Amino acid sequence: MSFAMHGVGVSGGIAIGYAHLISHAILEVPLYALSKPQIPSEVERFEAAIKATRTEMEGLRANIPADSPAEFGAFLNLHLLILEDSTLSKAPLDLIKNQRINAEWALKQQMDALLAQFEQIEDDYLRERKADVVQVVERVLKVLLGHPGSASQPASADLSRILVAHDLSPADMMLFKQQRFAAFITDVGGATSHTAIVARSLNIPSIVALHHARQLIRENELLIVDGQQGVVIVNPDKQILAEYRLKQSQWEIEKQKLKRLKSAVATTLDGTVVKLHANIELPQDIPQVKASGATGVGLFRSEFLFLNRDDLPDEEEQFAAYRRVAQDMRGLPVTIRTLDLGADKQLRFADRSGDNPALGLRAIRLCLSEPQMFHTQLRAILRASHYGKIQLLVPMLCSLSELRQTLHLIGHAKQELAQEGIPFDASIPIGGMIEIPAAALVVQSFVKSLDFLSIGTNDLIQYTLAIDRTDDTVAHLYDPLHPAVLQLIAMTIAVADKAGIPVSVCGEMAGDTVLTRLLLGLGLREFSMHPAHVLAVKQQILTSDLPHITAVAQKMLKTHEPEKLQQLLLRLNS
Repeated sequence: MSFAMHGVGVSGGIAIGYAHLISHAILEVPLYALSKPQIPSEVERFEAAIKATRTEMEGLRANIPADSPAEFGAFLNLHLLILEDSTLSKAPLDLIKNQRINAEWALKQQMDALLAQFEQIEDDYLRERKADVVQVVERVLKVLLGHPGSASQPASADLSRILVAHDLSPADMMLFKQQRFAAFITDVGGATSHTAIVARSLNIPSIVALHHARQLIRENELLIVDGQQGVVIVNPDKQILAEYRLKQSQWEIEKQKLKRLKSAVATTLDGTVVKLHANIELPQDIPQVKASGATGVGLFRSEFLFLNRDDLPDEEEQFAAYRRVAQDMRGLPVTIRTLDLGADKQLRFADRSGDNPALGLRAIRLCLSEPQMFHTQLRAILRASHYGKIQLLVPMLCSLSELRQTLHLIGHAKQELAQEGIPFDASIPIGGMIEIPAAALVVQSFVKSLDFLSIGTNDLIQYTLAIDRTDDTVAHLYDPLHPAVLQLIAMTIAVADKAGIPVSVCGEMAGDTVLTRLLLGLGLREFSMHPAHVLAVKQQILTSDLPHITAVAQKMLKTHEPEKLQQLLLRLNS
């Protein structure tokens, strides 16, 4: 029987292949009683499983490919710490001995007890580590049940295999670097989950949040995975299969064609030049930026230097990272955003999230409440500005008082460096992110004190529409075409233009080719996006007639009916 499932596409492309199911070991745990003479061997079996799991994970950590995301090592270290916790590695032994139950059931009982404790934790980041506990226990259970490892090599290497799992741990994902899989799909996860982050780095079609894929799909069933649309088709008929094979071929051809545009200047048909920059998380992302032909780094998310560790990076470590990016970009602009911690990105050792992290002490609010931490980062950025064309971007500005405090602290850091005789760019451009509706409404007051603006559309949409963008139950309400969102973006661009300062969009909208011409028509001349999207956006720009799209975009600004907005968008892209 053929049927389709819908989830959240986290990495684009089309894959056609056969389902390879990952065992969900927790659902298979048996319970049986032991006789007294069986207890010593059961204890030995449990200890051997812990040891084998530890060896497997240490082996993965020792053989992390050089081009893997930095998060891999941090994820594996976390899982090893969980494995060593006495609640999982020692307490089950007492259950085996005292209750005379098998090792699998004893481990599951301890896992359930540990998860119950996690439910009581108020800190969102720590509470979300429940998934990591489950993933570690799964690995041990798989050893106990006689099928260790997570993603075994397909029997037929010439057939494309698509991984189907309830969830995938970072250690599971590590194996993707060594094996041939065409795509993966999971029941759980969100667009910003660890799994999604790794999926995008592997550049294979991937879909999460399918909810029941692992239950409904059987081993070796033929699947089509459309990562762009977030659709999985199970047992497609001949007509659908032929259609998607054609789409898959066209996708690959288009990818190869786009590479030819790398050295082309992003210019509209009427001769208007548009800047295309790339977003990065770490210095290791620069090769991908260069391969995309991006003309600068429009957003360096500096908070990723602070995550997955038990301490704060000091000034020297930060300075080295920022300098490396500036030097590697060889004179092209690099915009470093100051710490945007909070919301979905928490420090392990600092519980500052509050009841609602997205609306709490985050980004510039957190930095102003931790002036020493902020001062250290400001010094590092300023020092690095001597080695390249660095710009400093302040996230989540809401009021003039925040901006004035920030500028005062930047001035203090400059004064300190000057007194110490340390070189820096005294005229380093300072910009502000517009991602709160209140900031967009009073942006006129900001432009007098700033050198540039950057519109963070992800949060701007979230806050304007009161939607948690990481919650897949309300994902369908996340609408970049909502009239209120378009009005705020257009207003910000217009104010920046009038003030004579540059303005960019650095959220997901910037990399969405369906929205490229709309943003151009609203007056945007600078985009910043994931490097993988740069060439596709450039292609849209090269075929855009600015006078025509500007007229259509202005009509969209005056429209409030969703159906009419979609019709105008189609007209814009035809």
